[in-house]
This record gives sequence, structure tokens and C-alpha cells, in this order.
Amino acid sequence: PRRCRRRGQRAQDRRGEQEITSPEFVLHAARADIRSGRFIEQGRMDCLGIDIGGTTVKAALLRDGQRIATGISDPYERPDAVQVARAVADAASRAGPVRPDRLGLCLPGAWDNTRGCIIASVNVPGIIGSTPPSLLKSAGMDTSSIAVFTDAHAAAFEVYFTEQLAERLLAVSMGTGIGAAVIDPGGAQLLLSGRSSGHLGQIDCTVHEEGRDPPIGLDGGRGGLEAYCGLRALLDRYGGPPSSIVDRLRETDAPLRALARSLRIAHAMYRPAHIRLLGGIGSRLGPHLPALRRLVEAELTNLARSDWTLACAGDEFGAACGAARLAARAA
Repeated sequence: PRRCRRRGQRAQDRRGEQEITSPEFVLHAARADIRSGRFIEQGRMDCLGIDIGGTTVKAALLRDGQRIATGISDPYERPDAVQVARAVADAASRAGPVRPDRLGLCLPGAWDNTRGCIIASVNVPGIIGSTPPSLLKSAGMDTSSIAVFTDAHAAAFEVYFTEQLAERLLAVSMGTGIGAAVIDPGGAQLLLSGRSSGHLGQIDCTVHEEGRDPPIGLDGGRGGLEAYCGLRALLDRYGGPPSSIVDRLRETDAPLRALARSLRIAHAMYRPAHIRLLGGIGSRLGPHLPALRRLVEAELTNLARSDWTLACAGDEFGAACGAARLAARAA
């Protein structure tokens, strides 16, 4: 009988350990009744998010779902794979010397699931052909637990999670490039093409400018939103520094009118309850939201929801945080 009791106790202990180290326990640890320091240590989950952007790499460390540290690399311009790997190591080290339990990685560009590599990247062409393990290994990082996302999806999920939204969200990430993701109730991403909710940055939103042809984006398309509102396009139009561009933007300017046109198209395509502008450009457009809303709502299709909301959200680490959070969710 004693042997049976001991075997039963060992089985119960094993079941308890499995429950404590499960992602469900980690995400809801505050609700658990933890009675020992050993259990607290086992329940802790460190998730690192890495966002490879067009000009920098950003990192965010989440512990049990809470952001505890961030890091950003030195800037680069059209880097090769070696420079990107060096920037990844730089950003990760600034977020803290932690070996994460899960790692979420945002890669810019089109992804080939079969080959497991980037096959096109307008803003960071140097990583075409690279795989996540090769990039991270070159950066001196552990490659045993990687989850890969688009930056638009990760940034959108972070907003959906932090704002605790319950209806469809369209999040437009505006930085070096422009991407978008649609998040549906429950946190699932609407997928229309591969890992994307649709390439909003490449939608033709041409607006008339006297004596000026519609611009051509790096993707080769004329009149695309990124050709008007991507960072390089804004610098070409307004000059530097980047931090002052938003202050010089006017309601009658082509970039704001092009953005309004793209959101009008999005209302017919997605019928979002919420629209959020993210990224280094989008998150700073707060002063222009009243004008932008007027431009969007002028004779807008009646398919659009009447109660839709528009706001700026997040910060430059939104995609990195979202990647870390999604990596924990995918565990």
C-alpha cells in the first residue's frame, strides 16, 4: 500500500509540474495559488520579441506577459544579412542578458513557408534568402524556440491585447514601409494572402497634385500608399529631420489625403470597428486625426460602420512586444 501511495504521489507531482510550466499557467499565474518559491521560478516565462525594421532592430522582453525591458540597435541603411544579424545582437543585448523561453521574430517582406526563408523584402533586401535560424545563429542567439510573424500582425495583436478590444481591428503600421493587419474577435488574424491581411501599403490611392505625377514606390507601383506615406517618401517630400515631418503635414497635403483614401477603401473591404495608426509615423499623427476623420467620412460608403473609432496607438516597440506575446501564445 505504501508503494502504491508513493507511486500515486509521484504521478500527482508530475501532473502538478506539467500544469505549472504550461503556457496557460504562465499567462494566468496571478490567479493561481502558488505556495513555494520553486513553483514561482518554474512558472516564470521570459519571452523576447525581435522586430527587424527598415532602419533599426527593436527588441522587447516580456516576463509573464509584462514588458520589463526594451532595446534598439544603432540605425542602418539597406543592410546585408551580416549587418542585420549584428543589429539583432545589439538590440537583444540592450534588452537584457536573458535567455528567453520563447522568441518571436518579425521579418520584413514576403515569406516562403516551404523553404522557410524571406523571398522578397523591399526595405531590407539584404536578408532575401535568409532563414530565421541562420540570422539568429549569426547573432549568437538560441534558435530552439522561434516563432515568426509579420511586423504588421505583431503590432496589431499588441494593440488588440492591450486595449482589450472585442470587435474587428484594422491596424495600419506606418514607418519605413507601410503594412496592415486585421484582428478579429478572439485575437485571430484575418488572412487574405499568405501571412497577410492584404497589402494596404501597395493599394493605389492616387490623389491629384497640380504639376506633379503620382509617386512610384519601392515596390514599383505608382500611387501606392507607401509611395506617399512611407518614411523615405516623406523625407523626399518634406526633408529632414524625420521627427519634424508630422508637424509640417497639412490637411491639404497629398500624404494625408492618400491615407484618407486608403482608409475609405479599407472601410469597404474590411468593415472595421476600430482603426489604429501605429509605427514611427502613424503613432505621431494624433494632431491630424480630426482632419483625417473628416476626409475619410466625406460621402463615405454606407457599408462602413457608423460607430467606428480612429486613434493612434502603441510606440516603436509595439511589434517587438506583440511578437513576444504571440510567441508565448503559440507555445
